[in-house]
Amino acid sequence: MDRVRIIGIVLALQTMAVAAASAERARPNVVYFLVDDLGAQDCGFSGGKEIKTPHIDKLAAEGCTLTAFYAQPLCSPTRAALLTGRYPMRYGLQVGVVRPWATYGLPVEEKTLADDLLAAGYATGLFGKWHLGFSSPDYRPLRRGFVKQYGHYNGAIDYFTHERDGGLDWHEDEQPLHEAGYSTALIGKHAAQFARDHAGRKPFFLYVPFNAVHDPYQPPRGGGRDYSDLQGNRRKYAAMLTATDQAIGEVVDSVESAGVRSNTLFIFSSDNGGPSPGRITDNGNYRGGKRELYEGGVRVAAFATWDGQIPAGTTNNEPMHIVDWRPTLQKLCGADPGGDLPMDGLDVWPTLVQSAPSPHDAILLNSAPREAAVRAGDWKLIVRSGVGVRATRRNVETVQLFDLRNDPYEKSNLATERPEKVQELQEILAVYADQAVPPKGGPRPDSFTVPTVWGEFEE
Repeated sequence: MDRVRIIGIVLALQTMAVAAASAERARPNVVYFLVDDLGAQDCGFSGGKEIKTPHIDKLAAEGCTLTAFYAQPLCSPTRAALLTGRYPMRYGLQVGVVRPWATYGLPVEEKTLADDLLAAGYATGLFGKWHLGFSSPDYRPLRRGFVKQYGHYNGAIDYFTHERDGGLDWHEDEQPLHEAGYSTALIGKHAAQFARDHAGRKPFFLYVPFNAVHDPYQPPRGGGRDYSDLQGNRRKYAAMLTATDQAIGEVVDSVESAGVRSNTLFIFSSDNGGPSPGRITDNGNYRGGKRELYEGGVRVAAFATWDGQIPAGTTNNEPMHIVDWRPTLQKLCGADPGGDLPMDGLDVWPTLVQSAPSPHDAILLNSAPREAAVRAGDWKLIVRSGVGVRATRRNVETVQLFDLRNDPYEKSNLATERPEKVQELQEILAVYADQAVPPKGGPRPDSFTVPTVWGEFEE
């Protein structure tokens, strides 16, 4: 082989190596901040004025605010939808949350975003609230694609003792952890360390589902002093949100100091609308709140930021759903689709960066035995049925149709005026209802006792 040809082969191999290295660097780190029970307009970037959230607001300003981003109306369903890319009605998590006594969790047949990214070579870490089952090790994070776990299994833990109903619910890599400190601050601290540990070594997926600002309303000691003009739980909630903002700032600082900010995608959202709107949280003019299918329950504060990739200071009004992040991140991160189950989520990257329209013809907001809702274009239909609904809610209209373009706050029910549109959306709901499985759940067993440590059950 002549010398010129040898040199050509060497140069080609070098070029291929550089290209491969560049491709590896191009795969973004992903940091997902999921805030629990956040009011749609409690952060500054989403219109809030009472509560200080400077770190969140700065990060939002450096990316794109998502004004029509949907989640499920409750904690566990949203977490399941995010990780699976599939609507919770497909696996029985569409009603309520996974209770502490539950003997079920996210079905093991459901592969997760963490599974995808782990298989693609990512370091995967969960810091915060799991809430997708823990009665069997198969339901827990370390068998759902995460190589690092820190935080708690249940919702509504005590922020200082880290207990739920008197049993310890604080774990690291699924082992009980006795640790002093305010849970929000601890989650931020450990999540930041995970970013530092992996930055520059391999791409990482850092999932940070805070227990804040969910009740019990327990601000950090002294935190309420900044909100003397607010009263009661609203004041406590404000201090808790500011503590969450500080924890998020710590994580962002760790990414920046590690020198990987330019190749890190930050995503932020609430898991549902704020509870007790107008008293504790602020959902703005949106109707309803947590647990409801009105916009105040499912249209949540959200943004995405990636320097140089997502245009800074922009706003996107196209409808998206939390199920969209799994297929979107699979493509961005070079991950193969995991499992054989089809996803409901769609790739929204062109919508984010190229101003393409939403890829959805319709977005299912929920399909449950007594209540269902769908958004198709600018139209939204809510349908209720069953004796239980009539017995617990007086004067509830069983069919409600809203034109969100002209009536985003759902004040005018157009079901009587537009029967053809009602029928069109009912047909969409009927398809989903046929595909839905019965909801899991049930009352607390009489024999159930709170364990000393949550997760320590007989196998």
